[in-house]
Amino acid sequence: MNSVTVVDHPLVQDRLAQMRREETSTAVFRRLMGEIGGLIAYEATRDLPLDHVRIRTPVSEAEARIVTEDALVFAPVLRAGLGLLEGMLTLAPNARVAHLGFYRDPATLACVEYYFKAPPNLDRALTLVVDPMLATGGTAVAAVDHLKAAGAKSLRLACLVAAPEGLANFHGRHPEVPVWTAAIDERLNDHGYIVPGLGDAGDRLYGTR
Repeated sequence: MNSVTVVDHPLVQDRLAQMRREETSTAVFRRLMGEIGGLIAYEATRDLPLDHVRIRTPVSEAEARIVTEDALVFAPVLRAGLGLLEGMLTLAPNARVAHLGFYRDPATLACVEYYFKAPPNLDRALTLVVDPMLATGGTAVAAVDHLKAAGAKSLRLACLVAAPEGLANFHGRHPEVPVWTAAIDERLNDHGYIVPGLGDAGDRLYGTR
């Protein structure tokens, strides 16, 4: 899996372990998701383009580097992706945001679209798709399909936990799109949930189950 980076930083793994615990409250789960989102985004954006500028410090003028304008777009998959987005925007508050609404049909596990809105000029940006659970991979595939159709050229995927089946499906359709994840788990169960996983990220994030 040359296109997959497991973010094994101790701070990421510590937060993931806390999120996996069944007894972790909604409030703590939400806070941890925001924190881990920023940490994963930090790793996935190491090569963002920079502009050279002249600034003045309290002592003198200096050469400095700043992130190129419009260089970064976060594209969270609704609704669970919003939990990671908060921490990512804390790290990169000037990033633009696309919103991708998909849900997985509980009977067929097929991905169903209900909303899509992206900023212009995606071809000039690094677009980071944000989807906490890469289970079957269907949602991530659909998200990248839509973003490519909207003009995105440079795409990456950030998730919390990935299943081997989801990675195989995703890279079968989009082999050039690299993935950053905090863990690759064992497998999917008969209901399409990642094992051991952490349950339904959206429900745990918003206390809906």
